[in-house]
Amino acid sequence: MIGRGRQFSSWGIFLADCCIVLFSLMFAYLLRFNFEIPEKYIHSFRLVVPIVFFVRVLTFIFFRTYAGLIRYTSSEDAQKIFIAVLTGSLALSAINLIYFSSEDVYVVPYSILIMESIFTVFFMTAFRLFSKILYHGLQNTKKEKNNVVIYGAGEAGAITIRTLARDAGMNYQVLAFIDDNPKLAHKRIQGIDILPPSEFDRLLEEKKVDQLIISIMKISPKHKQEIIEKCLEHKVKVLQLPPVQQWINGELSFKQIKQVNIDDLLEREPIKLNLKNISAQLNGKRILITGGAGSIGSELVRQILRFSPAKVFVLDQSESPLYDLETELTKKFQSGIFETVIADVRNAQRMERVFEYFKPEIVYHTAAYKHVPMMEVNPSESILTNILGTQICADLSVKYGVEKFVLVSTDKAVNPTSVMGASKRIAEMYVQSLDRKINREDSSARTHFITTRFGNVLGSQGSVIPHFKKQIEQGGPITVTHPDVTRFFMTIPEACQLVLEAGAMGEGGEIFIFDMGESVKIIDLAKKMITLSGLELGKDISIVITGMRPGEKLYEELLTKEENTIPTHHEKIMIAKVREYEYEEVKSKIESLLSLFGLQKNEQIVAKMKEIVPEYVSNNSEFEMLDQKS
Repeated sequence: MIGRGRQFSSWGIFLADCCIVLFSLMFAYLLRFNFEIPEKYIHSFRLVVPIVFFVRVLTFIFFRTYAGLIRYTSSEDAQKIFIAVLTGSLALSAINLIYFSSEDVYVVPYSILIMESIFTVFFMTAFRLFSKILYHGLQNTKKEKNNVVIYGAGEAGAITIRTLARDAGMNYQVLAFIDDNPKLAHKRIQGIDILPPSEFDRLLEEKKVDQLIISIMKISPKHKQEIIEKCLEHKVKVLQLPPVQQWINGELSFKQIKQVNIDDLLEREPIKLNLKNISAQLNGKRILITGGAGSIGSELVRQILRFSPAKVFVLDQSESPLYDLETELTKKFQSGIFETVIADVRNAQRMERVFEYFKPEIVYHTAAYKHVPMMEVNPSESILTNILGTQICADLSVKYGVEKFVLVSTDKAVNPTSVMGASKRIAEMYVQSLDRKINREDSSARTHFITTRFGNVLGSQGSVIPHFKKQIEQGGPITVTHPDVTRFFMTIPEACQLVLEAGAMGEGGEIFIFDMGESVKIIDLAKKMITLSGLELGKDISIVITGMRPGEKLYEELLTKEENTIPTHHEKIMIAKVREYEYEEVKSKIESLLSLFGLQKNEQIVAKMKEIVPEYVSNNSEFEMLDQKS
């Protein structure tokens, strides 16, 4: 009778149902006649029992009422039982009518039939529910209880508690709901109290809360961060419901409730874009994105394709990431709206062919070497990609009449302390001076050059967060270069949205900087990631201070001391007032710098870069000696 996993087998359920039918029929007779059944009904009872039993068994087999797993009994099972019993009752009524027409006597008295049907439905359903409760009760005694608080007592909160009840893998005890709606305070859902936020701290302090589930679908990043921070203080694991669109067949399962991560603590309010301006710039245009397979480049591709361009050309020298992106885009967008191009921005002949053949109208130049320590030991490669590559693309943009050229730069170009930062600053100087030259010589010049500066982006290649995640997965330690190092952070989609907005509003020659919010201490970031992973610092994993890497800054800047900003119509975008350079001077110095590539002498290359960018002072680098000489 009991199958695998200590569950009732289908045969066991079937036999139990058969017994319930016999009991219900006997009980109906007893109640109908006040527990004194008349003689004539006792005689007919011998005929009634096999007929009712036979009809009920047939309907049970037909509707497979015994086939469900009792531990997952639901309203659907009760509905199936009701339909099966109703069908049997209708069949017995039909037998009554046929027999009545010939013998003038009912086979089964209708009062008995009605009562038996009600009892059968009730006892069959009760048997399943009792078995389910008993099963879960036995299972839960073997498991450690998980005390849960659900933040949000709306419809999603009610669905969450039902989802927890269905999950057989854990023993959950919901202590309370927390909800911001004062009208719901101290009411109950399924017997669970709804508390106001003012009691949230008390609940965390007085009760042993293991998990908190955020069930609010539309919650502001600031509010979510406040909740998470409180939970981190009390070492409470935080989970969040996925968007309704991700629920499978419109139903939520426990496995879909995901743990929040560090991105949720750094998330900011959604950016309000001027979609009309962006669409006017991109709609129906041919757009080239260099470095298109990288973190920023690929996200730009995804966002630009939403604005119905004529075609997007995704250019990168890296074959595998480009192929992966092409595979992704093929699934999401119609063929013919984009094309992948393998090319090196440092190859003038190849890039000439790209511009000549594709005739782009807008260029987003994201191709660059960005890893500070790697460029510190490979200065020649840095100047070849970050400077020469930019120069080639910028010159070709002028030659082939590109309308806008948007250079994606970095906050490391401000008061650079590294080869990478200095190379990006020189690239900025070149495109800005080129814009000034061509527009001064010809007011009707078609090409306008725009530069955007921002800090670290979450999840990008080389970002500290994926690095920390990998170290945590490997059991640590987490390595931090300095206890006081800070960084600005922005999500990749947010950065790309601001690049599009700046590109649309730019008229040429501007260096746009983005509001990066508050800087974050990297060591605090590491500690929060450890806690969010359910680990304890010093017990499960450690943090090791490794020392500053070559060229690395203690903190990032978006402006030099001499620079200030001009506001724009967008609150998160400002224009940096920077020193301007004459094109011929910049070009001459860059040519002199690039001529040193063949010598492959790092010291000479870096010395020349310092000459071009006077504010470039090396930090924690072998090139600090050049600063001492000057």
